[in-house]
Amino acid sequence: MSIAGEPEMAPVTLVTKNISSSGIFFLAPRKIEPGTPIELAVGLIERPLGCGNVRLKTAARIVRIESCDAPGWCGFAASFDDIDFDRDDAVPSGPSH
Repeated sequence: MSIAGEPEMAPVTLVTKNISSSGIFFLAPRKIEPGTPIELAVGLIERPLGCGNVRLKTAARIVRIESCDAPGWCGFAASFDDIDFDRDDAVPSGPSH
């Protein structure tokens, strides 16, 4: 994750609560002001042996912040600016002869 172009020094675990084609709502242990650009990766498919994982990588912008029950954590709504998918397995080409 990076916030306003600054990469996080250590990986930050986010709790995804809702995701759609236009944005995401997640919980994080920090405050990020509305309007702040962020980059994040979301694991969509996680395979135990690593082959077949799919991650959404996105540039987004925080549009709303909400308080939550977990001390030190906040809820954030972000709108996607750009979306890319990262797969760790090769897509098969056509049949071979």
